Amino acid sequence: MNHLLPTTMHAIQLDEPNGKLVLREIPVPRPRPGQVLVRIAAAPVNPSDLGVLSGLSYSGERRYPFTPGIEGSGTVVEAGSGLMPRLLNGRRVACSAPMPGDGTWAEYMVTGAQLCVPLNKHVSLEQGALLLVNPLSALAIFQIAKRGRHRAMVSTAAASALGAMLLRLGKRFAFPIIHVVRRQAQADLVRQRGGETVLNSTDPDFVEQLRTAAQKLQATLLLDAIGGDMTQRLAEAAPYNSTILLYSRLSDQNSVLDPRTALIKNLHFDGWFLGNWLREKNLLQVLRLSQQTQSLMASDLQSTVTRRLPLAAAQQGIEAYYSNMTAGKFLLVANPSEVPLDG
Repeated sequence: MNHLLPTTMHAIQLDEPNGKLVLREIPVPRPRPGQVLVRIAAAPVNPSDLGVLSGLSYSGERRYPFTPGIEGSGTVVEAGSGLMPRLLNGRRVACSAPMPGDGTWAEYMVTGAQLCVPLNKHVSLEQGALLLVNPLSALAIFQIAKRGRHRAMVSTAAASALGAMLLRLGKRFAFPIIHVVRRQAQADLVRQRGGETVLNSTDPDFVEQLRTAAQKLQATLLLDAIGGDMTQRLAEAAPYNSTILLYSRLSDQNSVLDPRTALIKNLHFDGWFLGNWLREKNLLQVLRLSQQTQSLMASDLQSTVTRRLPLAAAQQGIEAYYSNMTAGKFLLVANPSEVPLDG
């Protein structure tokens, strides 16, 4: 290992599903071929992180204890063999955690070089910590819509940070979106953001409202961030030959679907996960996506940071985030000299 690096680091660990987060001192990992070691500056708490903490995983069985955290930012301080690791060495990056593997809620993390995006000089490490999960997902969804020749889409969890980014991109590209939320306060928020067609999934006639709006706009791409019975409700409302894109599971229930609905309507169901999407990109594609994303970080892909907490306050941060997930992002700061803590 690089002799300038410490041999141990502080990291948040989880010992069991729904357990308490614990700050421990553990060895600093070392990168293997194709990997890099990132000195983490900061990492956000995302809804997908909450699912992982409860025991849900996008990568099969999870071995405990492990360090959570799906995305973050920092500086590559050691590189394994390979072209991409060498090109990233010494660079500031936005990074995604390997799946499975230890994540970003630590002072250092090893990850695949293809899961890192170099940051431009004008993008801070605080902004970089929020670059991947929502901004890249938003751009990817619009790529999917364009490639599939969809004319409009349905966005569930529309009051979320990702929902807000989709709304703004929809306006930029003149692409109609039906925004679905779960509470009246969220509907009011989305309308304040400029959403035109906003539906509340708790309304008794929600499916009929959605069917009418989807048929009118020809919204043949339906984004399912919820799972549970939302999948069937989207299927019932979807126009013929639609695609339902399953990209998250905010419900604690598995998706429910009557196969007859899918058969009669010729529906298509696609699973989409950012980590898999990034792994399919070559270096040139990653750099292009990086430039496009970072050029919009101050506008359409902007995120609001509500609190900046030290790693030691991770449990407190999680509990506060649970109480109001639409208020803004919570950052866990691993290096206060790079991302200052709140005063």
